[in-house]
Amino acid sequence: MPTSSLISLLGLLLILVAVIVRVLFWPGYRLQRIQNKAFADNWLQILRRRLPFYPSLPVNAQQRLQNLIKVFLHDKHFVGCGGQIIDDDIRVTIAAQACLLILNRTDNPYQDLNSVLVYPSTFVTTREVRDEQGLVSTNHTALLGESWSQGKVILAWDNVEAGVRNLHDGHNVVLHEFAHQLDNESGAHNGAPLLVTRGAYKSWAHVFSQEFEVLQQQAAEGQISLFDHYGASNPAEFFAVTTETFFERGKEMRTSHRELFQQLVKFYGIDPTDWHTIN
Repeated sequence: MPTSSLISLLGLLLILVAVIVRVLFWPGYRLQRIQNKAFADNWLQILRRRLPFYPSLPVNAQQRLQNLIKVFLHDKHFVGCGGQIIDDDIRVTIAAQACLLILNRTDNPYQDLNSVLVYPSTFVTTREVRDEQGLVSTNHTALLGESWSQGKVILAWDNVEAGVRNLHDGHNVVLHEFAHQLDNESGAHNGAPLLVTRGAYKSWAHVFSQEFEVLQQQAAEGQISLFDHYGASNPAEFFAVTTETFFERGKEMRTSHRELFQQLVKFYGIDPTDWHTIN
């Protein structure tokens, strides 16, 4: 074999080996390297202050949460908007709540998320809206948070702080917007996130559709509900709202909406009522 051909063949083999290492071994090595880093003392102080139920978690769950936070903070870019300065308090507070949702997941459901944009307070979005006649108008909407399928979550910091200041009211913008991220993992923003089996989808659809219809009726009639009436907007918002309630008012949800509560226990792999200091 000519020397030039041998060199070309060796070059191709080296490229092939590099690709195999990159695909099969590098992700695990990279993840392990991030997780092996020490969890900073000031991060731990923030975690304990912002999530007072943290000491109630089993030791392995505490370590798992720390590892998830380390990976989240390593991979996600935080952007301050409207004059907001990004510091460790903001980063750890948001990451800790986002990672609660995936505490018992073995994969990385936030892998398509690139950036977390943080405003000081309520921000205004501007969009073009087309009516039934085809006329386009500009719509300005004030928001506390928003989740995009294009790899972004947008949050108002004062509302984030309000959410962790009261962990019993069922209102938490971080849990809400990151629930939308999980919902969108299936490729559709429809209140049906990725589930394990076809049977799980059937059970999920049965329970969630019934509960959604009840909330719609309660909202229409102005009746009091455990769930925020905003959840009656559509199935995607219902899933996000019930996620907030599940983590913050779990005992009440388990009592009055037991089937729905059990669906979320199965999905998140968590029973937050075990965290006695949060409920």
